[in-house]
Amino acid sequence: MEDPQNSRDLDTRGDAAHELPLGVRVAAAWSWRLVLIGIALAGFLWLVVQVRIIVIPLLVAILLTALLAPIVHWFERQKLPRSLGVVFALALFIALVWVLLTLIITQLRDGLGDVTSRSEEVWWEMLRWAEATFGISANEIGAFTDQIWKTVQEHQSELWNGALGVATSAGQFVAGLLLTLFSLIFMLIDGRRIWNWVLGFLPARAHAPVDAAGRAGWVSVGQYVRVQIFVAFVDAVGIGVGAAVLGVPLAIPIAILVFLGSFIPFLGAISTGLLAAFVALVYNGPVNALLMLGVVILVNQIEGHVLQPLVMGSAVRVHPLGVVLAVSTGALLAGIPGALFAVPLAAAANSIVNVLVKRQWETGVDPVADYHRRYQLQHRAKHRARAVAKMRRKEGRS
Repeated sequence: MEDPQNSRDLDTRGDAAHELPLGVRVAAAWSWRLVLIGIALAGFLWLVVQVRIIVIPLLVAILLTALLAPIVHWFERQKLPRSLGVVFALALFIALVWVLLTLIITQLRDGLGDVTSRSEEVWWEMLRWAEATFGISANEIGAFTDQIWKTVQEHQSELWNGALGVATSAGQFVAGLLLTLFSLIFMLIDGRRIWNWVLGFLPARAHAPVDAAGRAGWVSVGQYVRVQIFVAFVDAVGIGVGAAVLGVPLAIPIAILVFLGSFIPFLGAISTGLLAAFVALVYNGPVNALLMLGVVILVNQIEGHVLQPLVMGSAVRVHPLGVVLAVSTGALLAGIPGALFAVPLAAAANSIVNVLVKRQWETGVDPVADYHRRYQLQHRAKHRARAVAKMRRKEGRS
């Protein structure tokens, strides 16, 4: 028999819950779910930071795979071995990187010493100008710089520890470079098999939607990489030609640095463009530096108002405001790597969400099972072809 006291308590709790407005109850339900999502996301980001030496090279390898995969697919369409396409794509990429690095090193090696001496001359000219204009003596500025140098010497041990940290980072860079190359090779050779192996960890009913979403995200990443190369090329040509027209030395290495820096949207081209303005100031004076700065601003305005909205926006389907917010958030959370990977991750996430919301996948089809079935058929066909070839060789000998 039911206890009347318990019934009254249940009715009271039920009445108390119903006394709350619907908006409050909905807000409370959303709140604790969002809190759990935030905790899970924070834990995931913490884990990524802990294993960043693995995550960053892997993400770089994914971007490079998206860039080089069309070359491998072209070899396959021409009925050529996939391995030949992989070798050609890697050789082409390494050759291009080698050419860029060689141009930067040779040009800077020839002009870096001159830049240093000219910078010192400009520094003393600025001191004399400040003394004549504002009455600040060179001795006062020299005393200030001497104080900074004394502070550096007093904290020499901390700086030495920092140098050891750089050495450790250099070792991590080499390890990350090898991991990137290793991952890139295997993604180009066997990317489809790796993807289906990852899908195999999911329930069978999730294979089709996750496969469709993942392929859509992959297409967006590939489009982003190719379009970003075009945008970086336009930035490099614009700033490099502007530097050459204004007579700024080191125009070629400046253009290459702009090209490499432009892979960080909005921020990279501006940062490297300021280097061109500094070189113009050192060699050609403040008027030429202002003109060079104007060229940098003009090129970045063309990128921000023409290339990013029209070319990048149509390719990756991300609004320019979303690009800016993604880059800013990525830089805040993970520095330069975060700014570099923010836009492709945002583009991939946008495509993945669209596919899942619109349910754009073929129902009743398991892509993992279909892949393994086709793989087994190909394996059996190759085995039979080898057996037939072996029998023919025996018949030829007899």
